[in-house]
Amino acid sequence: MRKKMNRRDFLRIASIGTASAIALSCGLIETPLQNLTEEPDTVSNEIPQSDSSVRNAEVLVIGAGMSGLAAARTLADKGVSVIVLEARDRIGGRTWTDSSLGLPLDLGASWIHGIKDNPITKLAKEFNADTVSTDYENGILFDSDGSEISDADYAETEDLFNSVYEEVAAMQEDTDNDMSLQQVFDEVLAERELSEDELRKLQFYIHQETALEYGADPADLSLWEWDQDEVFGGKDVVFPNGYNQITNGLAQGLDIRLNEKVTRISYGADGVEVETSSGTFGGEKAVVTLPLGVLKQASVKFEPSLPEWKQAAIDRLAMGVLNKVYLKFPEIFWNKKIENFGYLGETLGEWSDWMSFVPYVGAPVLMAFHGGEKGFVIENLSDDEIIEGAMKTLRVIYGDAIPEPEGYLITRWGKDPYSFGAYSHIPPFASGDDYDVLFEPVDNVLYFAGEATSREYPATQHGAYLTGAAAAEEI
Repeated sequence: MRKKMNRRDFLRIASIGTASAIALSCGLIETPLQNLTEEPDTVSNEIPQSDSSVRNAEVLVIGAGMSGLAAARTLADKGVSVIVLEARDRIGGRTWTDSSLGLPLDLGASWIHGIKDNPITKLAKEFNADTVSTDYENGILFDSDGSEISDADYAETEDLFNSVYEEVAAMQEDTDNDMSLQQVFDEVLAERELSEDELRKLQFYIHQETALEYGADPADLSLWEWDQDEVFGGKDVVFPNGYNQITNGLAQGLDIRLNEKVTRISYGADGVEVETSSGTFGGEKAVVTLPLGVLKQASVKFEPSLPEWKQAAIDRLAMGVLNKVYLKFPEIFWNKKIENFGYLGETLGEWSDWMSFVPYVGAPVLMAFHGGEKGFVIENLSDDEIIEGAMKTLRVIYGDAIPEPEGYLITRWGKDPYSFGAYSHIPPFASGDDYDVLFEPVDNVLYFAGEATSREYPATQHGAYLTGAAAAEEI
């Protein structure tokens, strides 16, 4: 079918179920909705018991996601005392493997995108985590009536996109003022006489390369900077036994305090004081790995306030979303050999991108992505409405006789109070410089890490890891 631009190391992330399932992710309820097991079960995230009476360390790390674990691991390995404070009842942050459907499924990060020289590849080998290569071209594209679109037909759409994007890229170089990517696409397309069918397929292709890669529609992406990021070479791989093998490995031996919601971070010449839901922690320095969405919400107070140069970068960058819908069926009714299929439906971006887990784990599981605006829209639907929409699409393609799913997982990452989105992107008038600014320490006391502090690899697991390790090295 299509070949995705190899930019994104999926932080494609989430929480289970509806609003009540978001409460599950925050430890507010005990059972998920409509799962196969009676009790929710994420893959074990055993944290060594620490002495809760100890509330001071040389360095406090805020957040036990990939960047926080990387920072803490790097510091601890060099003999620095570290306490990691995590608001959730689990480690991993936007890396979350869930086993409540009877097999490990990644609600968050899914891939190592580009295994060559990628630090996550090295960690996978260190922790003996199995990986399976993926082939994005091993798929089928279906039209709105369920008929298959031929490779030759879709190749024409790909050629059309490349032709259009040549003009867009030229304007990217020649314009004096930044604007949205969508505005330039509109200007280029206005000069072309395209049929309704050509335009429909072209918009589908554009959506695949933007909303499903960056978590944001072209209208929300900077013409100048939207694709300024770098990539690693090599194959893309998934973890059939779950991405949390990486976070679990990093966490071994660390002092991690779960259910510690940080509300205030005070800093100065005397060090750092962090107020949480259980009390106060002290340190000489802190590594802040709060997601960009949390920083934008200002739900954690800084005293004194962050400098204007830091806050301005937070304000300019934006948080996108890419949500997942997992469906587990009693049997496989689709082509067992394909890895993905697309659906060019009547509404752009609805149920357009599907992934089959049969080639990876042999189980009758399908997963659909919704990105950008459609990713936010789906969060406001009920579980029943979402499942109904998914099955309506699948029945157009595979017929009315297909079975109902036995269980499901639905993500609503934009509503998650500990992330408020999936990963960062560059909107009009922001730039890659803002990622650099967000990484810069404040007063040599507060250090920052996370995917939104990585200019080369934003929105990626390897970007999160590298910035966590880099912040630790600076300390």
